[in-house]
Amino acid sequence: MGQRLTQISTRTGDAGTTGLGNNQRVSKNSLRVHAMGEVDELNSHIGVLLCEEMPSDVREVLVEVQHQLFNLGGELSIPGFELLKAEAVAALDEALAHYNAQLPKLQEFILPAGSRGASLAHVCRTVARRAERATVALGNEESLNETPKQYLNRLSDLMFVLARTLNRMNGGDDVYWKSQRLQQEAGNPDNSAA
Repeated sequence: MGQRLTQISTRTGDAGTTGLGNNQRVSKNSLRVHAMGEVDELNSHIGVLLCEEMPSDVREVLVEVQHQLFNLGGELSIPGFELLKAEAVAALDEALAHYNAQLPKLQEFILPAGSRGASLAHVCRTVARRAERATVALGNEESLNETPKQYLNRLSDLMFVLARTLNRMNGGDDVYWKSQRLQQEAGNPDNSAA
């Protein structure tokens, strides 16, 4: 990887370019820089989420995610480099299975709401999806390993599950969408129109 930052205000980006980890200069509007920025924003949102009260095991998962997102950002910053390993995706799959097994099955759509921690987890979920879209767009134009796309896809799913988990702290629950169609069907059980 390139040199570590020793000075923050370098003025080298004033012309609208930035340096990648291989010392190549690219436009700050490039697909690669967009993907890097989305991953950085996601990591920052997870940092805010970590300010909330949560079970220690959930905290440990999120701290590890932050480290892996830093690896992902490093990989994106150096074309052709691999830093995020398949084991990181497997760890998300394990966490998904563990926390999903503790939740009741969804019978209805839920709103991104509830406790503050759960709501912040939903923000992380949506930013993870945006980071995934940016990474997919980059992969459509340049050579990119599959692991970053897989990781962001699984992470968005995990953030949804963790939001539900955090909503259940202290006896809470999900906030369910009030679908007009379903309310009408519930009010008229003979109505078979779908």
